[in-house]
Amino acid sequence: MVLEFKPPYTVKVSEETPGETPVMRHFLFKDKLVDSLDGTAKTMWALYLHGNKAGGDGPFLGTRRIENGVAKEYVWQTHRQVRVRIENYAKGLTCLGLERQKAVGIYSVNMPEWTMTEQACYRQSFIIVALYDTLGAEAMDYIVNQVEMEFIVASADKLHNIVRLKGRLPTIKTVIIMDEENIKAEDKEAAQQAGLAVLGFKGVEILGEGITEEERVEPEPEDIATICYTSGTTGTPKGAVITHANCVAPIAGIDKLGGANSFAKIDHTDVYISYLPLAHVFERAAQGVHVFKGAAIGYYQGDTLKLLDDIAELRPTVFCSVPRLFNKIYDKVLAGVKAKGGVSQYLFNTAFNQKKANLNKSVHHWLWDRVVFGQVRAKLGGRIKFILSGSAPVSPDVMDFMRICFSARVFEGYGQTENFCGGCLTIQDDNTSGIVGVPFPCSEFKLIDVPDMDYRSTDKPYPRGEICIRGPSIMREYYKVPDKTAETINSDGWLLTGDIGLVDGAGRIKIIDRRKNIFKLSQGEYIAPEKIEGVYQKHELVAQAFVYGDSLQPSLVGIFVPDKDSLKSWAAKQGLGDKTAEELCESEQVKKDYLKTVTAYGKQNDLKGFEQIKSVYLTMQEFAVENDMLTPTFKLKREVAQKVYREQIDTMYNALSNGRAFN
Repeated sequence: MVLEFKPPYTVKVSEETPGETPVMRHFLFKDKLVDSLDGTAKTMWALYLHGNKAGGDGPFLGTRRIENGVAKEYVWQTHRQVRVRIENYAKGLTCLGLERQKAVGIYSVNMPEWTMTEQACYRQSFIIVALYDTLGAEAMDYIVNQVEMEFIVASADKLHNIVRLKGRLPTIKTVIIMDEENIKAEDKEAAQQAGLAVLGFKGVEILGEGITEEERVEPEPEDIATICYTSGTTGTPKGAVITHANCVAPIAGIDKLGGANSFAKIDHTDVYISYLPLAHVFERAAQGVHVFKGAAIGYYQGDTLKLLDDIAELRPTVFCSVPRLFNKIYDKVLAGVKAKGGVSQYLFNTAFNQKKANLNKSVHHWLWDRVVFGQVRAKLGGRIKFILSGSAPVSPDVMDFMRICFSARVFEGYGQTENFCGGCLTIQDDNTSGIVGVPFPCSEFKLIDVPDMDYRSTDKPYPRGEICIRGPSIMREYYKVPDKTAETINSDGWLLTGDIGLVDGAGRIKIIDRRKNIFKLSQGEYIAPEKIEGVYQKHELVAQAFVYGDSLQPSLVGIFVPDKDSLKSWAAKQGLGDKTAEELCESEQVKKDYLKTVTAYGKQNDLKGFEQIKSVYLTMQEFAVENDMLTPTFKLKREVAQKVYREQIDTMYNALSNGRAFN
C-alpha cells in the first residue's frame, strides 16, 4: 500500500503489520535509501578528498591568535596546506607501528589536530576511539582495555591524567601530544618513567614527510571508522561500532537534501564554528558535512564561557548547538526585554508577535529584523544562514524564538549514536514547531506498540509508539557485547530507539516521550520527567531542573537551579530582601514563593496535578559535565543526580509526609 500525506511529505510505505505503523521513507527518495553519493565516495576519506578539492586554496582550519593571553583574530590553514599535513601525519603513524583497523584514542577538546588525526585515521583505516574526562576513571579503563589501545593522541593538559591511569592501562605505549609546546616538563618526565613514549604531533608529521613511497590499502566501506562509546546516563558505556558506510550515509543524505532544496545548501563559502564535543557523533556528522563541502571550520578556544566572543570574531554562517544553549539565550533575551519594560518591551513584543504570525511564510521581516532583532542576531555574529539543533528535543516556544530573533532558518535533527545521527530532519521553510521532521534519505521509520505505556500504532487521530529506524547508517554492533546488540537491533535490522514518537497528519515525526525514563508514582500514574522539566525550564526563574519521583511516594519533588539574575530581580519585587543568590536559595520563604510561581506556570502550560512538583530544593550549583551531572551532550544523568541530592530528596519527602511541605 502507499500512504499519501499532503505535499511535500508524501512517503512510501510497506504493507501494514499488526502492532506497527507502515514503514516510512523520505518523500524525495522513496524508491531507495541513500547510502553513498555517486557510487565512488563510499568512505570518509573519499569525502575528505572531495572537500579538499572543492576548498582548494581557501581557508579550512582556523584558530584564534593569542597575544599576551588575549584572543585576537582567527588564523587559517588552507585546504591544500592541511592535506599535506594530514598525509605526512598518517604516514608517520604507520611508521610508528600502528596497524590497519587498530584503535587510536583521541583525548582532547576540539582543535585542528583533532580533525587532522580523524582524517589521517580514515586514510589509513585506523579506528578512532574518542576519550573524554567525564567518562570517569573506571569507564576510561574499560574502553582502553576493551579495544586494546596502544596509541593516544592528546592535548598536553591530558598527559598528567594518562600517566595517573597508566598502571591500569597496560596496553598504552605511545602518547602523541597535539600542542607539544604546552607540555609540562614534570608530566613528560613522569610519562617516561611510567614507560610511555611521548611524541609531538609535528614530530610525527616530520617522520612521515621522509616517506616518499608507501604501500597502503585504501579503506573499504565496511571497515570500522570509529567505535563511539555512548555517554549514557547509566551503566557501563557501550561502544557503537560505526563503519565508513555508516558515517557516509547521513552525510550523503544531508548533501542530497541540500541539492533538492529540502535542507539548507552548504558549500565552500560557508564558515562553521566547532565547539560541540568531537567525541560525539552530532559534532562529527556536522563537521563531516562541512569537510565534504570544502567549507571553513573555526575552533573555539576550548572554554564555553568564551564561546560568544569566539562567535563574534568568527562570524559563522552555520551554527549547530543543543537545546541547553538555546534555552539560555531564550531566557537571557526575554529577561532583558522584561527588565527594560516600557516602550522597548512593547516594541519587542509587537515585532515578535507580527513575525510569529507570519512564520509559515518567512523568518524575515523588512523592518523588524533591522530595528528590533539586529542586536540579538549580532550575538551569533550577524551572518548566520541557518541553525541546527540536535541532541535533545527543543520546546516549540524556543524554536519559534530562534527563528524570529535570529531571522534564520532553524532546523531540528533527531538521531542517536547508534545511527550516526541519521534519523529525522525538519524540512526547509517548514517552520512548524514541536516536530523533528521526516526521515533522512538513508533511513526507514516505523512505530511499534508500547502497550504498558498505552501507546499504539492504531491510536487516533495519530499513530504513536516506539520509534524504530533501519538503513545504511545503523551501527554494525556494540563492541564485544552481543547481548546488548540483540536488545537494540532486532533480527530484521531495526534499531529500537527507546523514544516514543507520533506521526502527524503531514507524515512528520514528533517525539512525545521516552520509554526508558518513565516511572510510576504510588497511585499508578506514569511520569515522564523530561517532559515536565522541559516545561519548567522555559520559565525565566529556572535555569535547570531535575524532577524526581519515587514509586513508593504519591508526588514529585524537584531540584532546581535558578537563573541568578532573574532570581535576584524577582526576589526584590517579592520583597524578599537584598540577598545573594545563594542566600535566597536557603530561604524557606523564597522556596515557598518560588514553588508557587513555577507551579502556576506549570498549570498554565497544561501540566496535570500529579505532574507538578510538591516541594523544591534550590541550589546555585549548576548541573554540568564537569561535576558529572550531565553527559557531554548535556543530558541529565538521573542516577548521579539522585545520589548527589539523596539527602535533600529524603528531607523533602519527609516534610511532605509530615505535612510541612510548601503548598
